[in-house]
Amino acid sequence: MSQSDTRTRAAIELPVYMRRNEFEPVPELAALRDGPRVARVRTAFGIDVWAVTRHEDVRTVLSDATTFSNTLGLARMAMMDDLSDEERARMRAGNLLAFDPPEHTRLRRMLTPEFTIRRMRRLEPRIREIVDEHLDVMAAKGPPSDLVADFALPVPSLVICELLGVPYADRDAFQRRTGLLLDMSLPMAERRRVGLESREYMATLVTRAQADPGEDLLGMLVREHGDDLSFDELAGIASLLLVAGHETTSNMLGLGTLALLRHPDQLAIVRDDPAAVEPAVEELLRWLSIVHSGTMKTTTVDTEIGGVAIPKGDTVMCALPAANRDPASIDDPERLDVTRGAIGHLAFGHGIHHCLGAPLARMEMRIAFPALLRRFPTLAEVPGAAAFRSFHVVYGMARMEVTW
Repeated sequence: MSQSDTRTRAAIELPVYMRRNEFEPVPELAALRDGPRVARVRTAFGIDVWAVTRHEDVRTVLSDATTFSNTLGLARMAMMDDLSDEERARMRAGNLLAFDPPEHTRLRRMLTPEFTIRRMRRLEPRIREIVDEHLDVMAAKGPPSDLVADFALPVPSLVICELLGVPYADRDAFQRRTGLLLDMSLPMAERRRVGLESREYMATLVTRAQADPGEDLLGMLVREHGDDLSFDELAGIASLLLVAGHETTSNMLGLGTLALLRHPDQLAIVRDDPAAVEPAVEELLRWLSIVHSGTMKTTTVDTEIGGVAIPKGDTVMCALPAANRDPASIDDPERLDVTRGAIGHLAFGHGIHHCLGAPLARMEMRIAFPALLRRFPTLAEVPGAAAFRSFHVVYGMARMEVTW
């Protein structure tokens, strides 16, 4: 656990796959990967699961939705234990991560055309405007600046708000809810309450879109798939995209910038060589692995992973930081090397649940990192002011003061 976490949670013990020493997964996680390979661990949900840690094994699990079920995995989460079947169905509706084929296939097919690389390129001029506008504000205000609050969080938030049709004026409220929803140290009842609040908010946006569908993604879904998607499914899709669309990219921008500042030779490459930016983004994704684990999965049959027998009905979890630093899959995995661009990483997952928004996230990072570093060539962290968020589903920075 990072020593700079901003809150004390003495009663909480982080699962081994969530523990970090700043950028580094704890040695116990590497020992699990390099030793038993697959082992029982206690999760943040308070249940014991099989942790899969090697790159090859994680790819196998993520590739096989028949043996490793997302639908059954989510249904067994402690957060949903005391809900009725109807309440569970409403909470899961539209959440692609909560389903296996064919239901997953049906939902994803409607969204995939909007997240192709070609479609994302249409957004590039607007993303550049958003990045430049926030850099202008930072420059006008002057140092020091909290890079999280002033740049890393608002840029992807504004992008996803415009893409979905979410009022940007509501960002403080939905960012607060997202932060609480992903904070594993909070009681389950509190996180579930926030989840229901989020659903209610998205329901108001769906109602508005159904009455007057705009040119945004939510409006498109209403116009083109309004007869195929229920009200709850529309709200669930919008909720998932809103949370995933700003939370992951914002933490990559904050944590990635700090990583580059602490590796000035790597920073210079990203700042000075436009051709180096794309592979640098891939290496940062691999090296940081901000999503601790894939979604929980339940085995549908007796199976085996890495020579370990896993009974039918057990829960399996993939430890992505361990897999992305597996020496069997990449040379010298502990070293940050932005020139290698490890495309085979698992930061966006793998298989049918590979992150739908990966093209958008990559574009935002390819634009934002060099723009920031070129605008402020003397950018530096304020010593002792970096605060890491250890207890969240998505690892990152709570605060990061910089000067120039």
